[in-house]
Amino acid sequence: MPATIVLGAQWGDEGKAKVVDYLTRDADIVARFQGGANAGHTVQVGDTQFIFHLIPSGIMHPGKSCVVGNGVVLDPEAAITEIEDLAAKGISVEGRLFISQNAHVVMPYHKLFDRLGEERQGTDKLGTTGRGIGPAYRDKVERTWGIRVMDLLDEPLLQTRVAAVVEEKNRVLTRLYDHAPLDAADIIRGAVEYGQRLRMYVTDTSQLLNDALSAGKNILLEGAQGTLLDIDHGTYPFVTSSNTTAGGACTGAGIGPTRIDAVIGVTKAYTTRVGNGPFPTELTGTTGERIRELGHEYGATTGRPRRCGWFDAVIVRLAARVNGLTSLALTRLDVLDTVEKLKVCIAYRRGGDVLEEFPGDPQVLGECRPVYEEWDGWCTSTRDVRRYADLPPQARDYVERLSALSRTPVQMISVGPERDATIIMD
Repeated sequence: MPATIVLGAQWGDEGKAKVVDYLTRDADIVARFQGGANAGHTVQVGDTQFIFHLIPSGIMHPGKSCVVGNGVVLDPEAAITEIEDLAAKGISVEGRLFISQNAHVVMPYHKLFDRLGEERQGTDKLGTTGRGIGPAYRDKVERTWGIRVMDLLDEPLLQTRVAAVVEEKNRVLTRLYDHAPLDAADIIRGAVEYGQRLRMYVTDTSQLLNDALSAGKNILLEGAQGTLLDIDHGTYPFVTSSNTTAGGACTGAGIGPTRIDAVIGVTKAYTTRVGNGPFPTELTGTTGERIRELGHEYGATTGRPRRCGWFDAVIVRLAARVNGLTSLALTRLDVLDTVEKLKVCIAYRRGGDVLEEFPGDPQVLGECRPVYEEWDGWCTSTRDVRRYADLPPQARDYVERLSALSRTPVQMISVGPERDATIIMD
């Protein structure tokens, strides 16, 4: 590799987990570098489905190590639940799971403030998952109130810090939200217990990853969400609270950019989005509903129906630019097997202007309408295809057009949720 980044090239839910699971066979370590339990990564192994929110998707491979990096905001309760669920399915993480001591912790009051903040916004809400991610990152950046994983391991320090934070949070809760104050003692007891249960996994993961690279090990860096949800480059303010792009992989894992060998952007053969915000190619009629049902497009974390639309080459070109993509992994091609006519957005039209690059101004984006090319569908199953040459000619034409429009070569094609339902390009 030696270090390869796998990230979303759309608005998330692109199928990153399957791509990471497939590539893990050639990796030694898989590391999550940002986000939190708001991400839902689904992997199908045989008849068993795994949904991960914090633990990297490569954990099912025996002998592979997994890292939760410093850029992640860790929900201890969610992490422990995932560890227990894996154990119930016969998968032990002991000696294979490592959690950064520098990662910030999602505390109970973060989830409460997330919910109250959304309710206060009313019809202008952002559509968060309610997992406390934004409030946790806010406390991290404000520097005064952040709790890190290392703090969970120092009970006297933890008691002092949490008591001070809860006192401050209660002022806001009671005065701004007219909400009952929180009990600091209960929160401290829970945090101490989480620290005791997670202690065995906590380490300096930056040192671990850099030592592994120096020893010639191969590392996969797994992103959550997608490029268009990046706090700096996404459709602000309808974004997440972290850097989902390739630069975030370096800061969120603690390795230098010169260690990165490749950046793989994962994109569906169409486009989906969860939550609010602009979506130029969104289909609001029966075609969108049909794609949603064919693709089972419901959020792995929230269960919310995903908004569905045609492939948008403009946003994938943005992803290629800001991430320096070296290749694409194209997923869900099989979902389009029965769609007779396909459309691909090649540019946007705004008034009399045609825009081939993504506009950063959300007001301009809201005024844009897609410029489409229309393609014939292949109307035959691709689920059993394992070689690119065996795809129907119309499917190959479609893939090659998406690659050309995205200005990025396609390296991998997924034609089903199973691990082996994958085509690797020569």
